[in-house]
Amino acid sequence: MEFKEELKKYQEMVNKELEKYFKTYLIGSTTCYEKTLNDSKEYSLMAGGKRLRPILVLSTYKLFRDDIEKCFPYAIAIEMVHNFSLIHDDLPGIDNDDFRHGKLTNHKKFNEATAILAGDGLLNGAYMVISNDFMNLIAKKRKRTIDDIKVDINDIDKKTRVFSEFASAVDRMIAGEYVDTEDEGKEIDINELEYIHRNKTGALIKLCVRMGAILGGANEEELKSLTSYAENIGLAFQIKDDILSEEGDEKVLGKPVGNDKKRGKCTYVSEYGLEEAKKILDRRTENAISALESFGNKAEFLRGLALYIENRNK
Repeated sequence: MEFKEELKKYQEMVNKELEKYFKTYLIGSTTCYEKTLNDSKEYSLMAGGKRLRPILVLSTYKLFRDDIEKCFPYAIAIEMVHNFSLIHDDLPGIDNDDFRHGKLTNHKKFNEATAILAGDGLLNGAYMVISNDFMNLIAKKRKRTIDDIKVDINDIDKKTRVFSEFASAVDRMIAGEYVDTEDEGKEIDINELEYIHRNKTGALIKLCVRMGAILGGANEEELKSLTSYAENIGLAFQIKDDILSEEGDEKVLGKPVGNDKKRGKCTYVSEYGLEEAKKILDRRTENAISALESFGNKAEFLRGLALYIENRNK
């Protein structure tokens, strides 16, 4: 299957699951008092986007197993967290953006208080989805053999590890966002800039790949290679964002270009210049692809995702 076809297939799969999980975990009665809050959560969660993070979970898991429906809860949870971060990132107290994906940002569509609570609701929804998966695993009611019990214990071990990494990555994302906000208008060195990128953007991307690998049963050597891949595409993603903020097409991006420069943000472009930033992006992409060498043809889609991140226009 061609990369674009496979990507579209994954996106459709994720969107279908998002709708299902949203109705199950994030919305009550259509006549409930918090209906507007539910509408606000749905407005951002179902606004579209690349769905890169859940796709990374699913496609990494598929390196090891074909039953990808088993990691749907974790793929959906990470997209909920990502959208929580976008809603809060757009708020007046942080980036104060008016548009995302060509639509009004959540606080512009509704109001600031509703947007804050919608973000909180999506973050909490992610933990609800994961905790329910744990409950389903623990509460299996069937006649179990010794082999069944061993499988269940192994699944619990893997999911406990994933949950711990999930919580830590969310913490790192928030820390990166804080440092990025505090550093606006300040001169910072490249080490601090990379710290921001590795945490604000890279932490969740690394988590996605590691979640898929751990749930799929990767050994430690395989996990090490995939972590290197993830760290490189995580930085590549943010460097590309810096480049698009400098020279992207507003109509394609769905948001204004040049906001980073106006706010005095330190970026790879401001630090290195546009052309050097593009060279660093190339190197990060090459490093990511090299990290997948041991997986052979099975990792072709992940290689395609690395190139997709480098060449995207939004």
